Order: sequence, then C-alpha cells, then structure tokens
Amino acid sequence: MAMTSLNISLPEALKEYVEGQVATGDWGTPSEYVRELIRQDKERRLATLEQDLVAAAKGPKIEVSMAEIRRRGLLPALRERARRR
Repeated sequence: MAMTSLNISLPEALKEYVEGQVATGDWGTPSEYVRELIRQDKERRLATLEQDLVAAAKGPKIEVSMAEIRRRGLLPALRERARRR
C-alpha cells in the first residue's frame, strides 16, 4: 500500500501520551499507533451506521425526495426527517 504523509500538531501532553503508548511495545512508531486509532474509529463509525440503518429499516417508513438527498446528502436528510417525526 502506498503511503503518504500527514503532519499533525499535538499539545505536549498528548505527544507524551502517544510516545508512552509506543513505548509499551504494541506499536513500533507513533504513526502505527495513530493509524490503528483511525482504523478503530472507522470500524466504530461503520458499525454505528449499520446499527442505525437496521433500526431505520425496522422503524416507520421515512420518505425523502431525491432532490433533498442530492442537496443535503442521504444521512443528513434521513436524520432531519427522523427528527421531525
């Protein structure tokens, strides 16, 4: 997999925390640690989305026009419609 760089700024306390996590030996570098956190966040968000979709499929029908989906995006449009119920 091709890699690219992304520079981030952290307060000293977070930098020390990341370095401490790397020092445990579970990760070889701060980059590996951050990549793992991003993967976990992605998996968590996908699981939440899946749960939301299953709950929506079991709930009452929500109708959203294609124009609204194009204008706002699918998830924001569905969330707004669900709030209005």
